[in-house]
Amino acid sequence: MLSQISENLQKGKAKIVKQLVQEAIDSGISAQKILEEGLIAGMSVVGEKFRNNEIFVPEVLVAARALNMGSALLKPLLAADGVKASGRVCIGTVQGDLHDIGKNLVKMMMEGKGLEVIDLGTDVSPETFIKTAIEQDCQIICCSALLTTTMPTMAEVVKAAEAAGIRNKVKIMIGGAPVTEEFRAQIGADAYTDDAASAADQAVAFCS
Repeated sequence: MLSQISENLQKGKAKIVKQLVQEAIDSGISAQKILEEGLIAGMSVVGEKFRNNEIFVPEVLVAARALNMGSALLKPLLAADGVKASGRVCIGTVQGDLHDIGKNLVKMMMEGKGLEVIDLGTDVSPETFIKTAIEQDCQIICCSALLTTTMPTMAEVVKAAEAAGIRNKVKIMIGGAPVTEEFRAQIGADAYTDDAASAADQAVAFCS
């Protein structure tokens, strides 16, 4: 049943995934097992295929919808069992930039790995990133930019984390089309990845 959940999620069959998740719950399989061996296992395959250019954004979006429908049934059960997400991340597109497709893909991949993601949207100020990280106890701040003109804001996020005294507690990840590993080193961020699946893997590594 769990492999069926995984396979149908990969195909983006949201209604079937929801139905199978409910059947798995009714048959007494733990919510955590359904999440890890059904939904997350399926989304990991999707992430891997996306990274290898075997599937594209539309397929990822329908798989993510199936993931969301299945995990909606599990959330109250996981909370009741005291199961916590493996980490908490806040993500946003930096101030002055309104692009969100890349950010949304990263968010989906991270949720597909069992992380809790707080989405701050687009045009996010350094202060908002830091305030959210402190209030929500995030281990990671993820900044996205598609315009070269908005990239310097990422450096401001790093400086703001230092000024707030949380730089040693929080990892700062950056990404987006114009962003490079050289730029990451220059501003002192912790990680740069060039695709959404790699970003999710890196975030899981940081949270463990």
